[in-house]
Amino acid sequence: MTSIANLPGTGLPAFPGEVVTRAITRDVDLGPAGVLALITLDNGHDHTKPNTFGPQGLLSLNAALGVAAARAAAGEITAVGVTGKPFILAAGADLDGAAHAIAGSGLDQEPVVEGMARTRALAVATLGHAVFRRLGELTVPSFCFINGVALGGGLEVALHCTYRTLSAGAGAVALPECFLGLVPGWGGTYLLPRLIGPAAALKVIVEHPLSQNKMLTGPEAFGLGIADVMFEPADFLEESLRWAAGVLTGGVTVSRPASLDALPPAGAPSPAEEGARAAEWDAAVAAARFFADGKLHGAAPAPYRAIDLVAGARTATRDEGFAAEDEALADLLLSDELRAGLYAFDLVQKRARRPAGAPDKSLARPVTKVGVVGAGLMAAQIALLFARRLQVPVVLTDLDQARVDAGVGYVHAEVDKLAARGRVTTDAASRTKALVTGTASKDGFADADFVIEAVFEELSVKRQVFAEVEAVVSDTCVLATNTSSLSVSAMAEGLAHPKRVVGFHFFNPVAVLPLVEVVRGAATGDAALATALAVGAKLRKNCVIVADRPAFVVNRLLTRFLGEITRAVDEGTPVEVAEHAADPLGLPMSPFLLLALVGPRIALHVAQTLQAALGERFAVSPKLRALAESGKPSVYRPDFSVDPEVLALLAGGEHPSSGAEVLSRALEGLAEEIRFMLDEGVVAAREDIDLCMILGAGWPFHLGGITPYLDRTGIAVKVNGAPFRA
Repeated sequence: MTSIANLPGTGLPAFPGEVVTRAITRDVDLGPAGVLALITLDNGHDHTKPNTFGPQGLLSLNAALGVAAARAAAGEITAVGVTGKPFILAAGADLDGAAHAIAGSGLDQEPVVEGMARTRALAVATLGHAVFRRLGELTVPSFCFINGVALGGGLEVALHCTYRTLSAGAGAVALPECFLGLVPGWGGTYLLPRLIGPAAALKVIVEHPLSQNKMLTGPEAFGLGIADVMFEPADFLEESLRWAAGVLTGGVTVSRPASLDALPPAGAPSPAEEGARAAEWDAAVAAARFFADGKLHGAAPAPYRAIDLVAGARTATRDEGFAAEDEALADLLLSDELRAGLYAFDLVQKRARRPAGAPDKSLARPVTKVGVVGAGLMAAQIALLFARRLQVPVVLTDLDQARVDAGVGYVHAEVDKLAARGRVTTDAASRTKALVTGTASKDGFADADFVIEAVFEELSVKRQVFAEVEAVVSDTCVLATNTSSLSVSAMAEGLAHPKRVVGFHFFNPVAVLPLVEVVRGAATGDAALATALAVGAKLRKNCVIVADRPAFVVNRLLTRFLGEITRAVDEGTPVEVAEHAADPLGLPMSPFLLLALVGPRIALHVAQTLQAALGERFAVSPKLRALAESGKPSVYRPDFSVDPEVLALLAGGEHPSSGAEVLSRALEGLAEEIRFMLDEGVVAAREDIDLCMILGAGWPFHLGGITPYLDRTGIAVKVNGAPFRA
């Protein structure tokens, strides 16, 4: 096998614990089209452990391509194909191994000697380019048969090939590197915009990663032009090989939009065409910068480096484009943002799937019908999610039939929107709508296995709801509450079967935010808890078990954070200063936009609840009270201009703070509150608080978890006298 010494990237050590993805070659006789050398990427594990590329995996692919190149030169083969093991092409670089090999393990560990670290980082980048680019520089055509997951370097393998086929069943096609603090560094920022255009490419490279790390389905990726043809998964490889044979014999003509890598044979475009192309490119790049600024305010370097690389791809040669990617990747592999992103990613991939403190899964009861008490917006969103994910009957109820009809109507209308956008088929839409019904009587819950309430945040109201539901349902039906701050234990008091009551707190919007806080009350039994966790998994949510303490995790911390900022406004800090104080963090939403989403009255109610339960560190802002009592829903008007009437309400005070002082104050408040929560046992460990904030509050991946960030910046030690990480 070729050694590292024969390739760019000399000096790169093997990645610790690398699971080697091997390139296994077999010949496929395509009849009149000749022989195709088919390279299958396979790490020897099932689909739960995707193929990734460490040094040994890259060398295995390089060796296979070296043999293929020699055979092509000898006339033994007419094409080369690449595909993956069942359901997976590849999930890109072994980033965890790369981080260990380059800069040591752990967020709190210092990198190895700087010069050596950058040499190793550059080696990772150049080695990937050196291997992958061979696919586009063979003397025979290359085909990538994208049979499933194609993420990061997995998609870049495909982009280097001459032609691409795609399985309609592929559920994850993406370049997610910016989500973690990197750029697509093995050809993605150069090849993709030249294939599908800069605007579409920047959506995949920047916009999707910064939007909850959105993945493309097979049909979506095909619609963007990433592949030349799409086949159904059942006979995907057979059809792909048949199509490749047609391409090789001339029976199939491949047509693509006029991309930079598909110029007419006559040569360069005219000056007018080049001017139009430059204008299109500049507009796409400007739009991407505007989007990144709105999300990050410049707080994370990776998306901006990616935008710069795409901007340069229009005029750069292949060598220049790849070299620029090498330099960017080498820089970012050494960054705090990458190590933070890997920590956060590891939490989501591992801890979120195995909630700490979970009872035995076998205790979970089957759920064949769901009841939803309430038919307002939140309740309707919950009903829609249950119907779509569980595919069981869902019944809504409310005080009167008019409210019920409005809630059911909302669900049906949302399903119709999904169908109109092609997200679900017409048949699936009809089936889902048929599952969702409503009644003004709770008798419709008689045969339900899981009933969740989403009514007004008032303890007496919720206790009455549960008493009425318990009178109707079976003894084994789980009663769940979507409360954001009230005591689950108090709701269960007086019930005949308090063990059945569990907190099941969604975040708004329900369909988007992936967290559910599963609250174990004083009486909650293992069966109810196990059922709630099983339901959460089927809803494709990440569950964290939390103790029954006021506002649980996310709302408690957001209320403390927002409370410190509104306290600064009470003291005289201008609204615009307080609003942008947290911009350096790159949070997904500014404080007063968050206040608008929650609603001033609800925010005030939660603050009052927490102050009553936890004391004066939870400020009840006089100005927030005035805003809530005014009926104004936000600091902003619908066009996002500041409402002057609200500004007048929030004016006044003799002790203004700077933006830096406001941010410091808010972060110190978070550090103090997290220490209290850990001491109270609200969660099993600090990692669960990190997970809740990432999944429920949008705490950015580029900062890692909130506790390592507070450790890294020295705030935890300043406030608590010790870091969170022992």
